[in-house]
Amino acid sequence: MPGSPYSAGMERVRDSYDIVAERYAEELADELEGKPLERALLRCFAELTAHVDGEVADVGCGPGHVTHHLAELGCEIVGIDISSRMVEVARKRFPNHSFDVGSMLELPSDAKWAGVVALYSIIHMTPEHRQTAFQEMARAVRPDGVLLLGFHVSDDEHASGKSKYLDQWWGESVDITAHFLEPDDVAEEVAAAGFTVTTRVEREPQPGEYPSRRCYLIAIR
Repeated sequence: MPGSPYSAGMERVRDSYDIVAERYAEELADELEGKPLERALLRCFAELTAHVDGEVADVGCGPGHVTHHLAELGCEIVGIDISSRMVEVARKRFPNHSFDVGSMLELPSDAKWAGVVALYSIIHMTPEHRQTAFQEMARAVRPDGVLLLGFHVSDDEHASGKSKYLDQWWGESVDITAHFLEPDDVAEEVAAAGFTVTTRVEREPQPGEYPSRRCYLIAIR
């Protein structure tokens, strides 16, 4: 993709997450405790990547809770986030893990990672950005490596393919758009980048979380 990896609105995503980083950690960093399905999927990812050489990457790692959980499951892992404040928060919370500032539109690795986790980090991207991100993931992951994606599908006010704009988040001024994604479309985009989708799980919202329907895909490079 020509130009900066922060082009076409991604800088607004970065700046918005910088603003809410500490509150985000306060509100969501313990969310896995109440999400057995997500924990099961992460364990599945850890077991699949255990048979592939190399570390794994948590791309869009936020405050680092998924990175930490995968490390607890035995993964050698690095967390990567576009927001430098999120990375600062993650480093403070989990000083024994590695976290770097970076964009999934320009990943550092070249066929070295055993896998990539990207939970809800593609929801702010246009289709063009997603195409680039999936191509970067395919470039960064070894053959037989694993991709685990999570994203919002819809809610009571937004169907798949629609978007929600936020200018306020936890009382802070932000400038960010979240896209509700059709699972078939995402599966096709992932396949076009060189992955084979092996698992697709959809679920309804749980009490205490944002009330969206969600989808998870596991794919093999």
